[in-house]
Amino acid sequence: MSKRDYYEILGVSKDASESELKKAYRKKAIEYHPDKNPDNAEAEEKFKEAAEAYEVLSNPQKRSRYDQFGHAGMSGAAGGGFGGGMSMDDIFSNFGDIFGDFFGGGFGGFGGRTQSRQRVVRGSNLRIRVKLNLEEVANGVEKKIKVNKQVHCDTCGGSGAKDASKMGTCQTCNGSGRVTRISNTFLGQMQTASTCPRCNGEGKVITDRCTTCSGSGLTKGEEIISIKIPAGVEHGMQLSLSGKGNEAPRGGVPGDLIVLIEENEHDIFKRDGINILYEHSISYTEAVLGTTVEIPTLGGKARIKIPSGTQAGKLFRLRGKGIPEVNGYGKGDLIVSVNIWVPSSVTKEEKKLLEELKTQKNFIPDQDKKSKSFFDRMREYFE
Repeated sequence: MSKRDYYEILGVSKDASESELKKAYRKKAIEYHPDKNPDNAEAEEKFKEAAEAYEVLSNPQKRSRYDQFGHAGMSGAAGGGFGGGMSMDDIFSNFGDIFGDFFGGGFGGFGGRTQSRQRVVRGSNLRIRVKLNLEEVANGVEKKIKVNKQVHCDTCGGSGAKDASKMGTCQTCNGSGRVTRISNTFLGQMQTASTCPRCNGEGKVITDRCTTCSGSGLTKGEEIISIKIPAGVEHGMQLSLSGKGNEAPRGGVPGDLIVLIEENEHDIFKRDGINILYEHSISYTEAVLGTTVEIPTLGGKARIKIPSGTQAGKLFRLRGKGIPEVNGYGKGDLIVSVNIWVPSSVTKEEKKLLEELKTQKNFIPDQDKKSKSFFDRMREYFE
């Protein structure tokens, strides 16, 4: 039997927004909920069918693949087409937040089908700034940074109690970390669940607090963290190090360390994306006669030939001498802009030579040896 179109299952158009998808799925889930339709295999199948449709369409990557290839594109795709392979508890586990947003708490089904789960405490994230020079940006670098953070209290091991073995079970939620309530609606009885206000979802309460951390389970500390920064990062880019943020009390999950990249200005180079810009000045005679100049690069030096007759603002491109693309395979260029240096003052002899230059008409160095000799004399004065 062929599968029905996912958009048709939820009753939405193909350009439906995320909020429209969520609203349509809630409606179908309530309509076909097994507790509202006991012993109704058809309703249960439609409940699973709606969950499968929403699982695919609420994921941008899966939705794009489905729009392009249909159900064939879901074959073998991670997480795609799960409807017949997941239990009801799996569906509620994956989409409990959908029901919670609608009913004001963790929706556990009409008859309490889904079991409440103890809340996992998570540490807060930390943010630091790391300054890099252009050479570090071009080559990538590993930095060792001292980070001030919250760490587990050594006295209580992060439990917050003088004696962790004597922590009591929360009587409000009976150790589950969540409390439930049942309310009557036009659809029947609804059961909602929320975090226990007494134990904050931990299921246990401290009867005798640790004096070192005042029961928080955390104290101020520091850690040396090694940060590998890839080549090609840009000013303002953020890197995330999972689990390197503040610790969480009582066996919770640590937060993340967010690294903000700051790039220092270079003395002679300017960055333009993956390209590097450099200005090089030559004399008037070098521009007329041509020359070879040595140019600094991030990896050393390079020589470029300046042809005769070069005009101010002429650009020369040294391919592959720029910045690598971050997480890519390409590399930018070093772009050299030529400026012609004009002296602010000249000697009498130099002025005489310049006056002589004004008399030259249609000068072509390679064809006029006499004039070329004149420019050789000029170069001796100006260089």
